[in-house]
Amino acid sequence: MIKDYLQGINGVEIYPIISLIVFIVFFAAILIWLLKVDKKYIKKMKNLPLEKDEELNINNTGELHDKKI
Repeated sequence: MIKDYLQGINGVEIYPIISLIVFIVFFAAILIWLLKVDKKYIKKMKNLPLEKDEELNINNTGELHDKKI
């Protein structure tokens, strides 16, 4: 049934190709970012769920800041 609908659309065969290209570009961008990101940032994000609530300060806008004031 779905096959009949898709066969009726002109140029439908381009959509899987576009999807694959978008996936590859996104994956490559994430990989490049991962290789270039500062290792201190990765370590901080990795330990963030383990920090105590007393060490964190959340302001009225919901942004998270370290309490080192």
